[in-house]
This record gives sequence, C-alpha cells and structure tokens, in this order.
Amino acid sequence: MSYLNSRQKFSFDLIAQDGNARAGLIHTTHGDIPTPVFAPVGTQATVKSLTPAQLSELGAGLILANTYHLYLRPGDDLVAELGGLHQFMNWDGPILTDSGGFQVFSLADSRVIDDEGVIFKSHIDGSTHRLTPQKAIQIQENLGADIIMALDECAPPYDREYNQQAMQRTHAWASACLDAWSRHDQALFGIVQGGIFPDLRQQSAEFIASLDFPGNAIGGLSVGEKKSEMHAILDVVNPILPNDKPRYLMGVGTLEDLINGVMRGVDIFDCVLPTRLARHNSAMVTTGRLNLVNAGFARDPDPIDRDCTCYTCQNFSRAYLRHLIRAKEMLSATLLSIHNLHYLIKLTQQMRQAIIENRFERFAMDNLE
Repeated sequence: MSYLNSRQKFSFDLIAQDGNARAGLIHTTHGDIPTPVFAPVGTQATVKSLTPAQLSELGAGLILANTYHLYLRPGDDLVAELGGLHQFMNWDGPILTDSGGFQVFSLADSRVIDDEGVIFKSHIDGSTHRLTPQKAIQIQENLGADIIMALDECAPPYDREYNQQAMQRTHAWASACLDAWSRHDQALFGIVQGGIFPDLRQQSAEFIASLDFPGNAIGGLSVGEKKSEMHAILDVVNPILPNDKPRYLMGVGTLEDLINGVMRGVDIFDCVLPTRLARHNSAMVTTGRLNLVNAGFARDPDPIDRDCTCYTCQNFSRAYLRHLIRAKEMLSATLLSIHNLHYLIKLTQQMRQAIIENRFERFAMDNLE
C-alpha cells in the first residue's frame, strides 16, 4: 500500500547529517517536530503532574499517549466522540500513540497469542478483550494521534526461538495494519523486532523497510539487554531503514541512551523515566541522579543544577524541594518533572545544533565521558 495521500499531511525533511547523526524536521497536521526529539510519555492522556501549558513552556515537540490504557479507560469511542485526543487533553501539538502491544504482553493477565492477535484480561477489572492488528488501528484512528504504530509482539531479548516467532507475527501484523489503515492524516509506523540477534534484526529491518511505512520504529530494546547489545542492534538496523524517513527508538530515556541513539541515526525517543524519577524524588543531572530525600540537602540553598535554565532551578533550592518531598506535597513531583524533562529536551536541542554545526562527535565525546 502506498502512503502518497499522507504526504500532504506528514513528511520528513533531513536538514543535516554528521556521521550517522541526523537533524531533521517532521511535518504533521499539528505542527512541525524538530529532530532529534524526546517525547514525554502521557500514558493516560496526561504527562503525570504537568499541565499542557507547562509542557509547551518546556518546548515539548511531541508527546506520547498509550493505546492500551486509553482503550480500557475511558475508551477510544468516547475520546472520538469528544473530538479526539488533541481536544480531549487540550494539547494542540503532535501526539504519538503506541499500538498497545507492549502493554498487552507486559501488563495483561492470562494472555493467549495466536497469528490473528491476542486475547487478554484487563489489569483494571479482569474483563476479557481481543486485540488484533485491525483493532489496534481502529482504536488509534479513534484516538486521532498524528503518528500511530503497527501492532507488534515484543519478546524476551535472549530467547531466539520466541523472537523468531514473534518477529514473523510482527511482520504479518504490520502488513495487516497497513491494509486496515484508512486515516491518512495519521502516519503509520512499522516496528522492527528480533531481540538481540543481529540476523533476525537484519531480516526484520529489511522486511519492515520494504512495506514503505511513512516512518519506522525499533522495538524490543531497553528491556533487559546490555547497553552494548542495544548499540550493536542499532548499528545493524539503522543503515537498513530508509534514510528519508524518521526512525524511532522506543522506550529509552537516559543521556547515554539518547546520545548513543542519535550517534547511530535515531530521530525519536520516548520514556517514562524522567517523570517516574521525579515521583521517586530524583533529579537528572550530568553526573547521574540526585536523590533529594538525602539529609545532606536539608540546608542546601543551591538549585538542582546551577547551570540549568528550567523553571525549577531558576526559582527553588534543593532544601525547598527536600521539604516538599518530606511533607508529601504534590508540588515536588511537578517541579522535579519540569527539571527532568527540561534536561532531556534541552539535550536533544543541543544535539540537533551540534549536528547542524558538524560538531556532533565532539559533543558526544564531551557528554559521554
């Protein structure tokens, strides 16, 4: 199936390239996305503890919402009735939804997988549901995100037999998703699978690339494998995926992961890590993480990071943040989320500028030391 109709709504311009690192611009009906880009995760149609206005102030170019959770609650039909996800959550920028496959395989109980899809029980109330490629597309078309994902099966990284079977299912489901895709104001991405096995990954990347999706994703990484193994798989996959389409590495969100991903040709990243760390009282800094519960911060007048320009660091001390945490005030999660997301969004902006100025290798070396 061709996606020519979607070119009017979705396209990707490669602005600059420095080695394998790429600076680009994704065009969607809800605005342009400068890449590389880190997408905050809004699982339940909300990025936890933050308002859309705060996300906009942070410069978030893309946010992610979760198909599995929104299908179960409040229901994709209800979201469609109320004008789609953008109107429902009052976010006028680009949105990406995943297919729900990862959550089905990781969260749902008593799942039964066959070649047509998966039967699973809701983690909310135990009700039984059937998710097929056609159903995944229907749900995402109801939600109305700018970028939607084909249904895939994510297997444990080291089980070769399971990965080969899951890869074959992923390929069949990718073709079925293309056949079911009818809203060409949305861009459908295919997903490469194959665990940590280079030959399976090569086979999967070649097949997914052949289907001519508007963009392509790399799934099944950052699920327990070594960093070196993830990097090796990216080295195999990215040269196979088309250079004129965006590449999305699913579910990674540390400084090391983002720099190594961009170094290998990745354009889009997402992860729950920055907001999850915030809810667990931790701030992301260049030296690692600060646990602000520590007593050593009780009288510390400094911000989290003296060089950081985020709202939190410009206005509040470590001592105040520790006080909020110990008092169990909700504001602590908000202020730490603002800082952590600013940290990663600024990192992608700095990488983009370094690529455009042909100095990415030096930038990577300086920040990975």
